[in-house]
Amino acid sequence: MEEQQNENQLNIELAEEIAEGIFSNLAIITHSNTEFVLDFIRVMPGVPKAKVKSRIILTPEHAKRLMHAMQDNIEKFEAVNGRIKTQDEVSGFPMGFGGPTAQA
Repeated sequence: MEEQQNENQLNIELAEEIAEGIFSNLAIITHSNTEFVLDFIRVMPGVPKAKVKSRIILTPEHAKRLMHAMQDNIEKFEAVNGRIKTQDEVSGFPMGFGGPTAQA
């Protein structure tokens, strides 16, 4: 029984430079019939140009699994920390920073 559990186990390695993460305050999601593309961007105040800092390409099935995992984690977060307010609910928050506007 233990041998079967070890065979099904996935060993995931996290490199130090990846573990540091990338800050993003804008995400643009596009899709085709075979993939979803998530571009993560950092927009800085007063700077009219921004670069994509990370791009993730997913199959439609994995995109849907990610959506469900995010919903589950947000529900758990809000159960402990309270409801997360979105831009629509918070007045006066300058999301555009003078740069492009997008929805995520």
